[in-house]
Amino acid sequence: MSDESRPTPAQTPVAAVIPAAGRGVRLGPGAPKALRALSGTPMLIHAVRALAASRHVSLVIVVAPPDGAAEVKSLLDAHALPGGTPSGSWGRTDFLVVPGGESRQESVRLGLDALPPQYGVVLVHDAARPLVPVETVDAVVEAVRDGAPAVVPALPLADTVKEVEPAAAAGDPEPVVATPERARLRAVQTPQGFDRAALVRAHETVTENVTDDASMVEQLGLTVVAVPGHEEAFKVTRPLDLVLAEAVLARRRLTDGF
Repeated sequence: MSDESRPTPAQTPVAAVIPAAGRGVRLGPGAPKALRALSGTPMLIHAVRALAASRHVSLVIVVAPPDGAAEVKSLLDAHALPGGTPSGSWGRTDFLVVPGGESRQESVRLGLDALPPQYGVVLVHDAARPLVPVETVDAVVEAVRDGAPAVVPALPLADTVKEVEPAAAAGDPEPVVATPERARLRAVQTPQGFDRAALVRAHETVTENVTDDASMVEQLGLTVVAVPGHEEAFKVTRPLDLVLAEAVLARRRLTDGF
């Protein structure tokens, strides 16, 4: 492709990868975390809808449990949005389901492997953050299109944070070794946004298991920038989080007709 025909950053199509292969043991026994219901609808469906609501996102790749791709595909077809069609599209947003791996990092890589070549901006979003507002999704995309190789939505911390020496046995007292300056700390959320080439290179280069994709890009020496996150983009990890998520959905139904 010549420089004249190459899409500008503002024209580059945007895809999202949602790793949804985890079991979510902290939520207790039952279905995989991404398939737990919120107000009768699986969390994964809420997450896909949140990304599909962005005017920027034209493809969502869901990375399913290794043996559950057919089930997830059927689930997405069954919850297709009004105006969409089954078998691959929700309105203007296409979706694709691929089987995942044993770790989150491997699942994201498998999602990237399935990404068609025209997509130059990639979002990676936790299925367990089903209530992220579309404004947050758009802010991340726009920052990548403005030239950042990696972007994270983040919130200031409300609590003081202590660095400790981990106890030898669970429940033992832990000596505090430092108190980081809270004003410089942020709690990072998803979707995280990337220049595709930077994210692919990170997954080819960083081999140890990490907790998020932005930290992999950091290890390449590239700049990661933060944009404002949102309190409703919290991660559903514990049973109490399910209660909070149900309350947020109830409020949205009352105020937004969501």
